[in-house]
Amino acid sequence: MAFGQQSGPPAPARQVQELLALLQDAGHVDFRDARGPMGFTQRQAAGKFTRDEATAFIEQLQAAQDSGDAPAPAQPTVRLSAAEQALRRVPADQLAAELQRRGWVVLEP
Repeated sequence: MAFGQQSGPPAPARQVQELLALLQDAGHVDFRDARGPMGFTQRQAAGKFTRDEATAFIEQLQAAQDSGDAPAPAQPTVRLSAAEQALRRVPADQLAAELQRRGWVVLEP
């Protein structure tokens, strides 16, 4: 079998839609959003599942719903630019002084 190929018959569209609906009920937007928390491969994150894979994930999500242990969706990671990272390292007093130099009014919390 070639790399990334399915190891069985593809899941029917109805089964994939059921899986997507369960993922959305669990708080995910789509298959890509659920990739990390659900452990999907790159192929699965694109919405391509075998019948057995889809059945297993559907059972897993239904069991989590039934037990009330629905996995919380992962919080999106915020990627800071290099400038934002540099600003976070600047001490607050220096940052306030620079803002005042530029005409801003700075108040202490």
